[in-house]
Amino acid sequence: MKFLDVDTDEPICAIATPLAPSALGIVRFTGKNSLNLFVPLFSKPKQLQKIPHRSAIYGSVLTQDGKPIDDVVVLVWREGEGYTGQEGADIIAHGNPVILLSIVEALIQVGFRQASPGEFTLRAFLNGKLDLTQAEAVNSLIHAKTAKASELALKRLHGGISKEINEAKNVVLEQLAQVNIQLDYDEDDVDTMRLNSERLRKTADNLQALAATCTHGLLYQDGIKVALTGAVNAGKSSLFNRFLQEERSIVSEEAGTTRDFLEGWINLEGVPLRLFDTAGLRETESKVESEGIRRSLELAESADLLLVVVDGTHPEQPPEAIFQKPHLKIWNKVDLSPNVPPGYVGVSAHTGAGWQSLIQELKQLINRLEGTKLEGGLSLDRLRQRDLIQRAIKGINDAIKAEELGLPHDMIALDLQEALNALGEITGEVTTDDILKTMFSGFCVGK
Repeated sequence: MKFLDVDTDEPICAIATPLAPSALGIVRFTGKNSLNLFVPLFSKPKQLQKIPHRSAIYGSVLTQDGKPIDDVVVLVWREGEGYTGQEGADIIAHGNPVILLSIVEALIQVGFRQASPGEFTLRAFLNGKLDLTQAEAVNSLIHAKTAKASELALKRLHGGISKEINEAKNVVLEQLAQVNIQLDYDEDDVDTMRLNSERLRKTADNLQALAATCTHGLLYQDGIKVALTGAVNAGKSSLFNRFLQEERSIVSEEAGTTRDFLEGWINLEGVPLRLFDTAGLRETESKVESEGIRRSLELAESADLLLVVVDGTHPEQPPEAIFQKPHLKIWNKVDLSPNVPPGYVGVSAHTGAGWQSLIQELKQLINRLEGTKLEGGLSLDRLRQRDLIQRAIKGINDAIKAEELGLPHDMIALDLQEALNALGEITGEVTTDDILKTMFSGFCVGK
């Protein structure tokens, strides 16, 4: 099969684990006749040729001249049964990068090609082992930053979104078929058909509920961008370090020590937070500090929420524009200034006083950002999917309106076909090479 000028039957190989010293590493290969191609490189060629699907065999990987590279376990996948739908194997070796690279080099010398990013999953999609939503879920699962994000991605991998989309597609297809009957025969030959508007509206409502979960899904997949902002010496860096539980940011009594932003990830009960420590806001003649402040203001503008830090011993209000975003106002140094004004959360970055109250307030603010999710926790995590669902909803609603206005059946059919095409793009039944190329190029090599 040819796809994007690449032979998708061609034997490919790649290292499927991080290229770093570890106990084990995996080199994966797949493609037409790939097992026979590998046989001369294995110390037990006859046993390998006879081994059944999903079975493992112990032996050595050899160079072309018979020199051992490593003792390995080879897990065999027969055609039609493995991840890609093609025959192949996972070579489980010692996790020395030199060994893994040597195995890949040996495979290339006998006719394998180095796999492109996402090429294994692309073949799984092209061979019908996964639909497009499941393929996207594979990438989400790999990059999930918390256990909760991993759980949500696994629901999508198990076909949760596909099920919802296919149910909607069946309803639209049924209605389209009825309209096409009207187009194929004279009105005198068949009873005049009307759309089942109630069923179509319910389908549109279900799709709208699914689209509304995208905010929730993106939150867990991409993380919430949180910026610590405020005047110089307010204690932003100390709070940043306490969140991360490590001394990442320099803390000093000297004003303006943070000249640029620092970034770190934290896990807040399953929600990944991308936390930024920014330069203190003040008037300054220093060009370097001014640039840091400019970048900090840009970062605050793009953040999902702000933690506005005020020094309780020398309170100074940040610019009013800061408060136009979702934010939490923090009264720092409560150990020195315990009278916390209304609307602030009192905390001491130095002693940890009030820390649990701050975490609880932050969680409540995040809960308001999460958006909705379907029963069972199913949620989208791709804007592509959400936009196509909205397109399908529009097609359905346009078809209902067209019938109410008494428009011809061919116009109703066009609206329903538009909805059907949009739903087909979500699962990959209808798609373009450019979309697939962009999507799979974001995968890891070896997956």
